Amino acid sequence: MGDDEYRPFRDLAQRNLTQSLIEVPLMVRLLGLPSGRRLLEVGCGRGNALPAFTRILKPRRLLGIDIDQRFLVEASRNAESNLVPVDLVRADVRWMPFSNAAFDVVVDFGTCYHISRSELAVAEVQRVLSDGGVFGYETPANQLLSHPIRSFGRSLPWESAKSLRPQLRRLLWSTRVKAPERKRLD
Repeated sequence: MGDDEYRPFRDLAQRNLTQSLIEVPLMVRLLGLPSGRRLLEVGCGRGNALPAFTRILKPRRLLGIDIDQRFLVEASRNAESNLVPVDLVRADVRWMPFSNAAFDVVVDFGTCYHISRSELAVAEVQRVLSDGGVFGYETPANQLLSHPIRSFGRSLPWESAKSLRPQLRRLLWSTRVKAPERKRLD
């Protein structure tokens, strides 16, 4: 798997339904995530958020990654049964197999909080985002409410992604926007 700390979360039907029908729509609305863009969900797990992203944001391209192949199989079934056009890739958020600026929106429901060396993950998110791209993620308070033991004392290492500038904080979610890199004049 590539991570000694990896422990999947339990599959809870009520939690999955709540995420799809309430959490994702609320997050999208509160954060004003843009529609019609290239969207990546890191740590997509069983694909619970993918139908909601498709329905609400109508992304030009939708891609989900997860390190757990079993989850990707479930996500594929979930996408197929909900007619969600998505590419699913087995990948680690710390070493994503995508080109620079490949996505306009990246969403994370806590993966970056739950892995070792999260500074690599945050730097990778920055790398795959286009200039002006939006990173939507859960706040530490959200993580603490959802996973009190696993999340205690964890935060995201923003010093590893200095071009991701704070944009919005609404309830339990936040966004950062990738500032364009300045060209050096030599």
